[in-house]
Amino acid sequence: MAHQRVFWHRELPPFDGEVVAEHFIDAQSDRVPGGLAHRDELWAQCHETLMAHAKARLDQEIGRLGGDYAHVLDESIDSHYGPVTDTAWLQGRFTYVLLRQAGQRVEDRSSTEHLPASLLTRLEYQ
Repeated sequence: MAHQRVFWHRELPPFDGEVVAEHFIDAQSDRVPGGLAHRDELWAQCHETLMAHAKARLDQEIGRLGGDYAHVLDESIDSHYGPVTDTAWLQGRFTYVLLRQAGQRVEDRSSTEHLPASLLTRLEYQ
């Protein structure tokens, strides 16, 4: 089983994590027909897909930025409605801290496939 990489709000990441930087991502839910006002089921459906998309984006960013974990600190979710298409969706912004396992430098990591070649070349000369 894969270890957990995304930690939400009060969930604590492993104690061996060193903070690399703070970032944010934006994510959208799938669009649903009609508006979200007073429609709890549609809101719940949109929220579920928004969170799934946000987790997928966080996983991508952890790999892209060379981290091991992300700890989500804050989120802001807004509802949107497209009158032309008569669809509604949720838009979220998630602020997170990227963490790396303590004592590991980027070139010490078991996999550097996610890093661009230009960065790998610069790391070889350090």
